[in-house]
Amino acid sequence: MRILKGILACVVVAVIVLPLWAQDRPADNMQIVLEKARADKKLLVAQNMQLTQTEAKAFWPVYEQYQNELFLLRTRLVKLIRDYAEARSKMSNDTAKKLLDEYLTIERLQLKLRTAYLPLFRNTLPDSKVMRYYQIENKIAAAVNYELAAAIPLADTGGPSEKRR
Repeated sequence: MRILKGILACVVVAVIVLPLWAQDRPADNMQIVLEKARADKKLLVAQNMQLTQTEAKAFWPVYEQYQNELFLLRTRLVKLIRDYAEARSKMSNDTAKKLLDEYLTIERLQLKLRTAYLPLFRNTLPDSKVMRYYQIENKIAAAVNYELAAAIPLADTGGPSEKRR
């Protein structure tokens, strides 16, 4: 259990902190950082999936494809966080609407992606292992969301006298 928590902590850092840190580095350093993050997550998944050789042969290509698409959504989320950070102290209603709409779009796309990949994972694994994989992804997402919630301050609304719509 301690090992799982340690790996999960590494994955959280890798998913959130490293992409932000890597963008201030040269392109080849960023690539190394992103590859490390993916490898840590893949290790966490591999250690917890208990795949047979046959299952692994079918599962990993679908996993890689899924992770590539998930990475695009995470990149979009990192951009949203940066946009929020830039606008937080001078948040207008228009900016707040734009940021909120983008957040909800990302959430919808994440659900759409998970739903789209369900039949692909079901073609590679029995449902009990697909469920286990989705649980692992959910735990990672929950840990990432927890870290984000702790790190991102609430928006400055201008105080109680601001007009509300």
